[in-house]
Amino acid sequence: MGNIKFVKENKEVIAANGANLRLKAMQNNIDIYKLIGKMTNCGGGGNCGTCIVEIAEGMENLSQRTDTENRMLKKKPENYRLACQTVVNGAVSVVTKP
Repeated sequence: MGNIKFVKENKEVIAANGANLRLKAMQNNIDIYKLIGKMTNCGGGGNCGTCIVEIAEGMENLSQRTDTENRMLKKKPENYRLACQTVVNGAVSVVTKP
């Protein structure tokens, strides 16, 4: 179990190890999409890149970047992740809509 702290929203949620970051955000009414992403997101398939989040703390508690993330985020900082591709395995702090 780990806590996911959503920094901008000042909200903390509990997640079982292996939880998908995008799904946990959506289940807890955390809006991870900017306006255009709300209309054009791929539903969690890793094809659109609209669910980008910044990991403020706890990178070591997340799954490794997928090949999809490496392709979509190659010009972004290492602490940027696609929420739909990220598996949580411990405490983490997330900044939505970086």
